[in-house]
This record gives sequence, structure tokens and C-alpha cells, in this order.
Amino acid sequence: METKTARTVENPDIGDRATFVETAEETNGTRTLIHIELVPKGGNALHIHTAFDETFTAMEGVLGVQLEDQILYLHPGERATVKIGQKHRFFNPSDTETIQFSVLLEPGSSNFEMAIQVVYGLSRDGLTRNGIPKNLYHLALVGVWSDTHLPGIVGWFGPVFRWLAARAVRKGIDRELKYRYCKF
Repeated sequence: METKTARTVENPDIGDRATFVETAEETNGTRTLIHIELVPKGGNALHIHTAFDETFTAMEGVLGVQLEDQILYLHPGERATVKIGQKHRFFNPSDTETIQFSVLLEPGSSNFEMAIQVVYGLSRDGLTRNGIPKNLYHLALVGVWSDTHLPGIVGWFGPVFRWLAARAVRKGIDRELKYRYCKF
């Protein structure tokens, strides 16, 4: 598949790169396809999505995927699908090797695509710490847009973040972020 470098965003804070291969708009909402380059020991925290399934496919190197309590190590060509509502995370188990993998969202999510562009843009501007927006309004908007829910005690703050996101919309912060960081 051909990718467009104009649709590649980098996150210098955590050292990964995302290339949008297919967007929800291009597929009439059926899917979003993103290629990810992930630095050694990179990854994200356990989380849940309630609006889409995710299929992770290893392309180069070994991709770690935690699905609920099970840890999987995917080699090139192997895949794992995370269904709506399942706790999961992805990670690079290597100490030295950058890996590449794809993530397919079904159905596609233009809001998720927007969240990635915004959080990576905030990172480029030094407004994140360990990939997490420092500003609570930014964090709430990105969390809502990406349909990311944290399990456990932290997840109890979900209603507060939804309230903060709604307030950020009333203040126009969402429009500012979209204008500044969303290029496609």
C-alpha cells in the first residue's frame, strides 16, 4: 500500500511515528488503517475502546500486545484483534530495535484520527509529558475523541473528563486544537 508522507505525524515525546494509510472518510466509515513505527520499549498503557475493534498486525520486528491478562508476541504477518470493551495495550519488547506494525480500526474513527494528530502536535510543541497532554482540557478532549477509557480506579474519573471535554468545547478549545494540528 502506498502511504503519503504528508499524512505522517511524529511524537518526539515518546518517539513514535504514525502514518495514516486509510482514513474513515476515505472508506465511508468502514475502517481506519494506520502504520506505526515504535521505538525500543515504547508502548501505551492498558485501556479500553467502546466504539471500534482494533486489529494489530506486526510488520517488522516483534510486537507485544496485551489482551486482558494475556501477553502475545506477534511476529511479522501475525495479527491479534481486540474487540470492543477489551482491555489492551501494545508495546515494543525490544531494547534495541524499532518495530513497525499496523492498526486497523473497524469501524473507522475520524475522531481517533483527529486525537492522534492533536496529541502528536501537542508533543511537538512540548505540551505533553510521556505522551500525555499536560493541560486537562486537552487531555479530556483527546480522551473523548480517541474513545480511550482507562480501567480500574483511574477510570472512575471518566465522567469528570467528559465534563471537562464538554466545557472545552464550549470554550472553543476543540476548534483551536483542530485548526492548529489537524492537517487531513
